Amino acid sequence: MRLISSQKLVIIFLVWLFWGLALTSLIGDSPIIDEQNHLARGYSFLSTGDPRLSIEHPPLMNTWAALPLKLVDGITLPTEQAGWQAREWYSVADHFFWLDGNPVLLMVFLGRVMIVYATLGLALVGFTFAKKLWGSTAGLLCFGALLFDPTIFAHGRYITTDLGGTLFIFLATFAVYNLLQTREKWPVKQLVLAALGIGLAFSAKLTSMVFIPVWIILSLLPFSPQPIGRRVVHLATAGIGALFVVWAIFGFEFGPFLFIDDSMLWLNAYSAPMPTFWSGIERITLISGGGRPSFLLGQHSTDGFLLYFPVALLAKTPIIVLMSFFAAVSLLLTNFSTRRKAIWLMIPIAVYFAFSMTSALNIGYRHLLPILPFIYLMVVGLLSNLKFSWVTPVALILFIIPTVFYHPHQISFFNLIFGGPQNGSTVLVDSNIDWGQDLERLKLWMDENEVESINLAWFGTADPAIYNIAYTPLPGEPRFRHLWWDVPFDRTNPPPGIYAISVTNLREMPLVPEEKTVYAYFRNLEPIAQIGYSIKIYEIK
Repeated sequence: MRLISSQKLVIIFLVWLFWGLALTSLIGDSPIIDEQNHLARGYSFLSTGDPRLSIEHPPLMNTWAALPLKLVDGITLPTEQAGWQAREWYSVADHFFWLDGNPVLLMVFLGRVMIVYATLGLALVGFTFAKKLWGSTAGLLCFGALLFDPTIFAHGRYITTDLGGTLFIFLATFAVYNLLQTREKWPVKQLVLAALGIGLAFSAKLTSMVFIPVWIILSLLPFSPQPIGRRVVHLATAGIGALFVVWAIFGFEFGPFLFIDDSMLWLNAYSAPMPTFWSGIERITLISGGGRPSFLLGQHSTDGFLLYFPVALLAKTPIIVLMSFFAAVSLLLTNFSTRRKAIWLMIPIAVYFAFSMTSALNIGYRHLLPILPFIYLMVVGLLSNLKFSWVTPVALILFIIPTVFYHPHQISFFNLIFGGPQNGSTVLVDSNIDWGQDLERLKLWMDENEVESINLAWFGTADPAIYNIAYTPLPGEPRFRHLWWDVPFDRTNPPPGIYAISVTNLREMPLVPEEKTVYAYFRNLEPIAQIGYSIKIYEIK
């Protein structure tokens, strides 16, 4: 009884610490580059039942984030705007956030709080899954690890689909595990839960479709009391049920297909359930094929880097987690008593990681989030098998330290092997370190240093006017993209003034290598200050 009581006290402490850190950081972070799009999608679906803005991202997490906005009076949705009619979600989101007088900061706060709740849900699933696999000590360790992993923590308070996709993929895989382990010939409860879990995963993030082969492989492993044929039938039945869950979440949408690829256009003459969902799969497939600029270790590409995600994993995962995971792979796989469980956990990691490496969409370590819970299940499996009383408290402290130490800049976390966040922008940019989160902190710096106006090149969609920032716009993504080809200053001899340039824009992502001369002068200049780890301040006298 005393052990259970002490675990409860630890869990209460972890939850309160998590909430305290999450609230103080989400209040201080300005709206990031993607939040306006996701919140506009969710609010529009809640208000109209029309998923027209949810083609690339299914509506579940966006709707979840937008729920509290329905309690706020005076929020307007620009359904009369031309972008709504044309399904241009960037245009609708711009109006919704910055042009229609809505209470943006309140909206962002409320939406972020809902994602924080989802992060707690992820930790609870991890607690339950780890406890079932390895015992109660592993459950406690996994709960703390998932709450305080710096990348999970960072994205666990932003209005995107990344955290929600991770939560429901993990939940679905846990449900599949329980389905495959049952001895019942027709396990109705487990089938319903698996169908619900898989359906929620598909409705949260379209990249969850990558887990279809993962679940199939897991059903074929000889680690179940059921014969193989029955396991396959069970999984197929859950998969069919999952489609009905998705259809329900899409509001039982029925209409013509919305494909854009030439080879698929002929299908648009036909109607089917949830055409937005099927079109979304097509769009994500096309996006993953390339065309978006990416940066890795000083190099640029629009076709992606084979080593992008291996480097991201090594650079942005805490050292203690990397060491523990590699040890767990070695020890758990070679130990007869743990081998089956370790193989079961390694398959999701290996399949999803291999898929990620083949994708040309190299814009952030956040796209590896779905494998982190499985990595931590391996880690806590190893730690819980160490028969030393000091392992649990020491491990929890080591899990917590990176998030506490770099608070509130967890999104910019890089481990010390790669030089920490100070050196992060030489390794990776974009959502790995700079997502437009430091605009409010820039205003605080300007006030403290009595800077009345600034030359600003920030990587974000937030309007500096909400923080009363007086500025001259410089080339940057995405608001002033056109200035990359119409540079408003002499790039070889910039005029005197204070320049604030985000580390992503400093890399001039949209430009081909021979054009990257806009900020070359500043790349060779020592900044006088740095806002968080995402904006460098330069002074030209």
